[in-house]
Amino acid sequence: MEPQPEASVALVVGVTGLTGLSLAEALKQPNCLGGPWKVYGAARGPRPGWFPPSIVDHFITFDAVDSSDTRTKLSPIAHEVTHLFWVTFQIHPDEEANTIVNKTMLLNVLTALKSSSSSLIHVTVQTGTKHYIGPIFDPARSTQLICHEPPFHENMPRLPYPNFYYALEDLLQSYAPSLTYSVHRSSIIIGASSRSVHNTLLTLATYAAICRHVGLAFRYPGTKYTWEHFCDMTDAGVLAQQHVWSAVTPRAKNQAFNCTNGDVFAWKSVWKLLSELFDVEFVAFDERQEFDLMELMRDKGSVWEEIVEKYGLYNTKLEEITCYEALQTVLHFEFQLVSSMNKSREYGFWGHADTFQSIRFWVQKLRQMKIIPSYEH
Repeated sequence: MEPQPEASVALVVGVTGLTGLSLAEALKQPNCLGGPWKVYGAARGPRPGWFPPSIVDHFITFDAVDSSDTRTKLSPIAHEVTHLFWVTFQIHPDEEANTIVNKTMLLNVLTALKSSSSSLIHVTVQTGTKHYIGPIFDPARSTQLICHEPPFHENMPRLPYPNFYYALEDLLQSYAPSLTYSVHRSSIIIGASSRSVHNTLLTLATYAAICRHVGLAFRYPGTKYTWEHFCDMTDAGVLAQQHVWSAVTPRAKNQAFNCTNGDVFAWKSVWKLLSELFDVEFVAFDERQEFDLMELMRDKGSVWEEIVEKYGLYNTKLEEITCYEALQTVLHFEFQLVSSMNKSREYGFWGHADTFQSIRFWVQKLRQMKIIPSYEH
């Protein structure tokens, strides 16, 4: 049955990623805010085998960098889509390049959807805590950054560095008042996918599985500071809830919101949990034994292939599903990665998660999806 003109129609761009998968699942729940929803899911690549087809009404493949491809694929649905959920990005080492490509992608999609018969009323955009700490993955700038003092809150001024998050916010604001928007600044996202650029949990899972497979110690690849001090995470399900809530809540329009689980943790506690879940011996941090995780994993692609074959996993390449460099950067921060959730609560969003339960849940989900191995005892 075709939706009525007043129906909610979502386009989730980046639907195969950590947030995108959870968003599509949330939108298809019978009690979802603003529902019932018709859901178009979009990604640059074809639908992976682990992706459940029932959570989208239609799956669209297009390259958002290519304006012609974007227009061709989205023009037929431009009259339907009421809400755009933007949960995708491309990453380059240079932040100016990041800004150009990510702004171009969003602009191409908005241009295709904002036709003369457009129904688009709201856009949600996924960013993150890099908003408060600067271009941490840009080699030319990462050692010179001066970030805000945590806990981070949404009214902190922009930093004097290039940041593609700022460019996306400016682009959204340029469309006012013809559409409303919301910005979602997550922390380290924990979810289940093999298609996300920065996938901390899958990176840690592959590291642990390889250590177990070849008999290496599962050592913490960070510093004493991050081992002992506080950090936070963002459950992909909580993040999806916040996207939907802001999309249909009038008071949340044209606002930016942090999104974390609402608790904090120290990596030394999480490392014990990870050791248990991945069936490796817990090794306490020893600052005399610091090592380079990227170097350790550089030649382990063939080991991962052995693991994939042994356990009958979904076929993945280690270099395509991990972010060892990004993880190592985060585990060497000299500040506590903690964001305030006060604004979200003041505006009426109370989504939260226990980080330790969240990690357990998503590890189990990755195993059910046959992306990482299960170990029987």
